[in-house]
Amino acid sequence: MRLLVAALGFALLAPAVRADDPLAKRIEAIIDGPDYKQARWGICVIDAKTGKTVYERDAEKLIVPASVTKLYSCAAALVAFGAEHKFVTPVYARGKLTENGVLEGDLILVASGDLAFGGRTAKDGKLAFKDRDHSYANGGLFDAELTDTNPTAALEDLAKQIRAAGIKEVSGEVLIDDRLFAAVQGTGSGPSSVSPIVVNDNMLDIVVTPGAKPGDRAKVSFRPETAAIAMDAEVTTGEAGGGTAIYLNSAGPTQFTVRGKIAAKGRTHIRSYPIDEPGWFARALFIEELRKEGVRVQAAVARAAGTNLPAKEEYDRCKMVAEYTSPPLIEALKVTLKVSHNLYASTLPCLLAAKAGKTTLEAGLQEQRKILKGLGVPVETISFAGGAGGAAADCVTPKATAILLRAMRKREDWPQYRDCLPVLGVDGTLAGVVPDDSPAKGKVFAKTGTLTWGDSFNNRGLLKSKALAGVMTTAAGRELILALFVNDAPLPAGVGAQREGKVLGKLCEVLYQSGK
Repeated sequence: MRLLVAALGFALLAPAVRADDPLAKRIEAIIDGPDYKQARWGICVIDAKTGKTVYERDAEKLIVPASVTKLYSCAAALVAFGAEHKFVTPVYARGKLTENGVLEGDLILVASGDLAFGGRTAKDGKLAFKDRDHSYANGGLFDAELTDTNPTAALEDLAKQIRAAGIKEVSGEVLIDDRLFAAVQGTGSGPSSVSPIVVNDNMLDIVVTPGAKPGDRAKVSFRPETAAIAMDAEVTTGEAGGGTAIYLNSAGPTQFTVRGKIAAKGRTHIRSYPIDEPGWFARALFIEELRKEGVRVQAAVARAAGTNLPAKEEYDRCKMVAEYTSPPLIEALKVTLKVSHNLYASTLPCLLAAKAGKTTLEAGLQEQRKILKGLGVPVETISFAGGAGGAAADCVTPKATAILLRAMRKREDWPQYRDCLPVLGVDGTLAGVVPDDSPAKGKVFAKTGTLTWGDSFNNRGLLKSKALAGVMTTAAGRELILALFVNDAPLPAGVGAQREGKVLGKLCEVLYQSGK
């Protein structure tokens, strides 16, 4: 493998720098500080053009990557599908359409694995995102925001097409065919359920707005609106400047409660409620969109009577009455990397499996391995159990990560891949990491990673991983590839992973000013 990597031009050509190197001293003054006595660092920084080592620390040791894992899954998807690939979601009519516009049969939406499925599509046709994504609304790390987009846009568009096709009534069922790949339950990070049908990231957005004065009931609503899910909300308005605490709990398969208090004269708060059955959720919303377009649907919103899906080859004998086409894949990869979207990244290996005619996550990871090996990545030095990071088996080496980035840099689609990465101090998960006057602001394109466990024994957190991997241009105009990881750092009570985020930002400043 060492000879193969060298032949492809992705070898790291020089040994580690000497310990007396001025840059090494500046780096080690940070990473060997008192906060990291129990922690371990894994670092690999190389010259992007030559592969020459600029600095390394345990670069060939396995280390927990957290969401830097997404660099690998997104790279594999980009290679397999291409940046301009679009997912097409068709709807078929199974049965006879009468002259009066009655479909004596079923409508079947066949899920294609479209990650955003219209829910983030802005007016310019690109996918919108907020630096503080709604999928992290319950994490407590920041104030989540919603994009100004229609979460059910794809279903609305399909319903309009169906009505335009002359269907005025559906006497049978409305079904979601989600057999593109086998459902995945739990991948280490993010959602508990991964499915080929995705509507509003398979969650409800709970919007809580304070009342006019303390003691008033807060206004609580959710999107996308649906009669299929019942919300019982009782949130009071507290004193201005006071604390806000909002709690969501399941009250049954299609019911949930919202309780708590929100400060008066404060901002609106966003919470999220995950959907455990994406197929059912999509079906209920689709029926409601059909009815809004004047299509009478006899089927009940609550639950489908049965799956009764046709064999896949039978679709050739059904009439396609609508289809929705996604924006290019690169747009979904941009959202995945910019905001570290766990659901999208978890789905990517499953899409690789489906492309290869397979159906399981494990098969998809094998396909990902083949792609990465073809890029020259030393796949035997990494371990993955999912696409998002956070699974117990997810480990990489800093060197393998640097090799991946250098391999991608040699591809024609490198500018698109690089532009998907968060920019230091500017957007995505790197927004606000360094101050506005930081010399490195805007000079680093890199994926972040954060994984923290609760240490109940000491009433503190254990930072399992804080990571940053990408490319940067130094003050001297030199392009560097960097892979920076710290694992197993105890966090004092009240201290979060943002501390290490700023430390990684400081390391970027040191590298930017290195003059090499």
